Amino acid sequence: MLQGYTVLDLTARLGWLAGRLLADLGADVTRIEAPDADRGGAEWRALNVNKRVLLLDAAETDGLERVERLARSADILFCTPRPGDRPARFLELNPRLVVVAITPFGLTGPKAGWLASDLEIMAAGGAMSLAGEPDGMPVRVSAPQAYAWAGAQAAVGALVALHHRGASGKGQMVDVSAQSAVITALAHAPTFVDISGITPTRAGAYVTGRSVTGAKFRVFWRCRDGHLNFILYGGGAGRHTNEQLVGWMRSRGFELGPLERIDWSRWDPTIVTQEEVDVIERPLERFFATLAKREFLEQAHRRGMLGYPVSTVADIASDPHLAARGFWQDVPGPDGPGERHCGAFVVVDGHRAALHSSETRAASAAKRIR
Repeated sequence: MLQGYTVLDLTARLGWLAGRLLADLGADVTRIEAPDADRGGAEWRALNVNKRVLLLDAAETDGLERVERLARSADILFCTPRPGDRPARFLELNPRLVVVAITPFGLTGPKAGWLASDLEIMAAGGAMSLAGEPDGMPVRVSAPQAYAWAGAQAAVGALVALHHRGASGKGQMVDVSAQSAVITALAHAPTFVDISGITPTRAGAYVTGRSVTGAKFRVFWRCRDGHLNFILYGGGAGRHTNEQLVGWMRSRGFELGPLERIDWSRWDPTIVTQEEVDVIERPLERFFATLAKREFLEQAHRRGMLGYPVSTVADIASDPHLAARGFWQDVPGPDGPGERHCGAFVVVDGHRAALHSSETRAASAAKRIR
């Protein structure tokens, strides 16, 4: 899709994903890395596979000249400028260049010069205010999420600007705030304030804001080998799901209790009380405890139900659907033996492009600018 386009990746951790996404789409991505940088970590290797890696010190005169030489012929440049840097200077070198600057809080505004890790960005973006137990402290997801949101938004911004260049012939500066990127993950929360005047708060394993009575609904349920994600929904899809779940329970001879009396075609979660929700959820809790995650997923798919297993890393690695789609790919590792990577995220015309090891492309990156 992006064959023929060249990308220069000058990012720190905050921007690694952006270049990987465009590389997966076929762009020729060259990553500039300091000679003494640690390239052995799992995150570095996962997010910088499929890129050329050019080892040079951009702070030195010779290194800077080589970077500028690449920028003059590149289509897109990703960077994570620090306070005092001037990413717009790359546009002066190449007016057709799309420069994507990824920072914690954007290039303008009172926090433009602030540094931040995933923890601070997740807090400032509001995500941590909704994560955790009601009487506990705000928490972040175990793996960094702010970096992923920022990288994904940077990739989208780059493609929009590239499309604009096709019409105007001009490059431009794309300003990506990681804080703003995280806010997009909370699309449901602001609407609660506007529509019902309710400010969502931490609710642990439950979701709030579904009922005008203030009732909360369970999201995560224990099962035989872990947890399931399931919520009692309304609307067409939710009512169908509820009907199918009750039918499944009935076919297993499971005691339905109060579920037997509910007309799901008319059931409305927006007006139920907490007492009503608790009564409905008790038999669901007992039923889910008898299931395995894979069994639940297969039945949910067959019955057209909303609901998902909560997957561990091991679950994902052994997922038969991903295996059938050829998602995993082995590439040479730094010490010779192959290492398994997530493949390109997109399949075009039935084909998933092969990954290239950063080690095998490093020499060709150096050769390009000699």
